[in-house]
Amino acid sequence: MFSDIGIGYATILIFGSMIVFLVLGMPLGFLTGFIAVAAAYLWFGDTNVLSMVGGRIVDFTTSYAFVAVPMYVLMASLLDKTGIAKDLYNAMRIVGGRLPGGVALQSMLVAVVLAAMSGIIGGETVLLGMVALPQMLRLGYNQNLAIGTCVAGGALGTMVPPSIVLIVYGLSANVSVGDLFLAAVPPALLLAGLYMTYILVLCWWKPSYGPPMKSEELAQLTRADYIRIARDIAIPGMLVLWVLGSIYGGIASVTESACVGVAAVLLAAAYRRELSIGIVYDTLKHTMRTVGMIIWVGIGATMIIGVYNLMGGDKFVQQLIIGQDVQPVVVILIMMGILLILGCFLDWIGIALLCMPIFVPIVVKLGYDPIWFGVLFCINMQVAFLTPPFGSAAFYLKSVAPPGIELTHIFRAVWPFIFIQLTVLAILVAFPDVALFVLK
Repeated sequence: MFSDIGIGYATILIFGSMIVFLVLGMPLGFLTGFIAVAAAYLWFGDTNVLSMVGGRIVDFTTSYAFVAVPMYVLMASLLDKTGIAKDLYNAMRIVGGRLPGGVALQSMLVAVVLAAMSGIIGGETVLLGMVALPQMLRLGYNQNLAIGTCVAGGALGTMVPPSIVLIVYGLSANVSVGDLFLAAVPPALLLAGLYMTYILVLCWWKPSYGPPMKSEELAQLTRADYIRIARDIAIPGMLVLWVLGSIYGGIASVTESACVGVAAVLLAAAYRRELSIGIVYDTLKHTMRTVGMIIWVGIGATMIIGVYNLMGGDKFVQQLIIGQDVQPVVVILIMMGILLILGCFLDWIGIALLCMPIFVPIVVKLGYDPIWFGVLFCINMQVAFLTPPFGSAAFYLKSVAPPGIELTHIFRAVWPFIFIQLTVLAILVAFPDVALFVLK
């Protein structure tokens, strides 16, 4: 029997098998399900134990809060397809272009607004790569600064509510998504503020890195152009207020606000005469593909974690971590290290659904707030989106980057922003009230 080797060696075999299958290219959702079935059969002698895990799968897929995920994905896709997000960037470019580094600054500001409208990093990174990156390169911006701004700005969607990462963490950790949204706002603004400070200081120190727009281009703007700019900024601003205002004003829950957001984007697109059957079809198809991937990863992760816990794995990991004669903060730092390493190789969805059911009970037992730990997790995933070899934000940007920009250039450009992310992570570990004061 597989159980004869003990839970320790079984843990090594399970996670070793996951690494092997990942290297072979098997999708995460399928490999976790396959390993769960194999482990159940080898450990218990049959697969009947999987029926005990079935309830967890049903709870995950039928959770009311999960409805927010497809709605926010649909909202992000509509923003991308209709041109609302692109026009916002073009309008903000005029507003911020007068400053040294101004186009990079306003690109970061647009990234925050886009994140507040959708919470999906893929669309934000692609949009910035298509619109902001060529513009900054054309204006003579330093290539590393331009690339780093687009990648780091696009990844802000993991932190700024309504973040899909926060929603999935809330589901896997069984904590309030609304409280997560509130607690994530101060760290998200701190991170974006440090990004902007870095850009300002760098362009002040080296003016050639971020030259302002030429006065001739600004002089050509007419009154009609300024009216259009105001409209293109006002519409996304109202969308953000509509979504987040409905949550924080107590009008709608997180799930209901997602539906409110979709309705608001549809109305805005209709007002701009950009809504068509083709756009609706494309956005629905993209939403189904994205959400389908999330569901399959969730089912596979729920299966393997359920079987592993029935094997006694959760108690084994808890004893392994808590049993060490170290300060609780050292345990948190070990978890952060594990998440940072996993982030280099696994998708955030898999990390959340695989690790949080094990980590969160340990965090609670150590006396820490799981809401605070959720914010730490999101910052970890910020780093994961940027780090080689599989930083997804870098690959998103590469897919739309101008010719001549390779992945090596992108990974080289993001290191200052990774350092800023790690700085914010350290601040939150040392001072949890930076995130939690809004809940008191």
